[in-house]
Amino acid sequence: MKSKIFGALILVIFAGCSFADDLQFAPRNADSITMPPNNAVSQTMLAGNKLITFRSWLDIPYVTNPVEPEYQRLNIYVPEEYFHDQSINGYTAKTAPILLPNGVGGYMPGKQLIPANDYRHGTPNISLAGLAHGFVVVTPAIRGRTLENGKAPALIVDYKAAVRWLRHNKANLPAGDTEKIISDGLSAGGALSSLLGATGNAKEYEPYLQAIGAADERDDIFASVVYCPITDLDHADMPYEWIFNGVNTYHMGPEREMNDAQKKASDELKTMFPAYLNSLGFKDYKLDESGNGTFKDFIESLYIASAQSALDKGKNLNGLDWVEIRNNKVTGVDLNKYAVWVTRMKAAPAFDALDNKSFENNEFGDKHFTQYSFNHSTAENPSMADENIIKLMNPLNFIGKADTAKFWRIRHGANDRDTSLAVPAILALKLRDSGCEVDLAAPWGVPHDGNYDLEELFTWLDKICK
Repeated sequence: MKSKIFGALILVIFAGCSFADDLQFAPRNADSITMPPNNAVSQTMLAGNKLITFRSWLDIPYVTNPVEPEYQRLNIYVPEEYFHDQSINGYTAKTAPILLPNGVGGYMPGKQLIPANDYRHGTPNISLAGLAHGFVVVTPAIRGRTLENGKAPALIVDYKAAVRWLRHNKANLPAGDTEKIISDGLSAGGALSSLLGATGNAKEYEPYLQAIGAADERDDIFASVVYCPITDLDHADMPYEWIFNGVNTYHMGPEREMNDAQKKASDELKTMFPAYLNSLGFKDYKLDESGNGTFKDFIESLYIASAQSALDKGKNLNGLDWVEIRNNKVTGVDLNKYAVWVTRMKAAPAFDALDNKSFENNEFGDKHFTQYSFNHSTAENPSMADENIIKLMNPLNFIGKADTAKFWRIRHGANDRDTSLAVPAILALKLRDSGCEVDLAAPWGVPHDGNYDLEELFTWLDKICK
């Protein structure tokens, strides 16, 4: 067994391209956005116990007028079998879906997600797993808030431009079905994946796309994979306090106590949430003024299903005072006790900070993006972000109005306290009301994370793609 592993590792090493960070490729001039000649690099890597070979095209500009050339480029990875008229998992060069994962987190710039083994989960990352499963993988680098030209709506404009590049080069791509493009992202990258899926061909983005020289093509996609999305930013402070109000210790960095202004904000934002939820017009999901109702029942049902799944797998849930169990069945959960158990991560307001110093404030150019925080700002000379920019960063504004993706898989871990479960739940309900097919769950024991369940993910992808 050791000799087989050693031999495989030798093969990986002599392939010479298993670690893309060690490779140096001069970026092409961006005067054209056509697929480059067949100058691919062959790579061989271990994906779990499977040795796979694929070809890579690296650092291809996807716009003709890049303002951040280091980021506005993409990589293409294609399984070797597709160059020999072979199939993988029932897919061929013509039918293979195109997986388009982004590497954005914290609304920071995202680099290309190169195929690799994920040190966090001990498994292949989404790019490597996609190749092993027979997908064509395209990984764009994307601008973010710390770049001179990376403030909102740069992230979604770049992601759309990458989709347009794929369609522009449809006839020249080595493999992949451009009608089966699937986004993937987590945290702010999950928000970005939801934006891409929700806003297909929305005219509001056109001036930004034209400015960077994006192709004149469609940018709608087939499906969105969304992990723990930090989204609906202009309303996300309210559901956070709906869950965490009364928990005054927070853990963004060292453990600290909220000050009086933050505690007051928590109280007020919690009371504002029912009116916002009801304004969304869900037929079967409402809240009364005290924050109770069928929407709360829905959130509880997600945690009940999560706990029951853990119980069925033999997890010991004894000692969890927020989970009610009778005869080996989870019969209820207490959201107030849940908030104490999971702990609060962020002070109130969680996203549009009163001092205007959150990551999200920075994403909008160090400006407020909610009227509440602007009105109560403690920042010197506070200002509001442009209302049109705020709109462009919220997928809820486009679902059912743009060419929204039909298929969605949304995950928010039961241990996640970076945002409220209500945020992805609202996204899911909005999508369902517009006729989309949505798979929503809150996996037990999972914190703020993504791509931790790749076997289940690719089972779902096969179901919708074949």
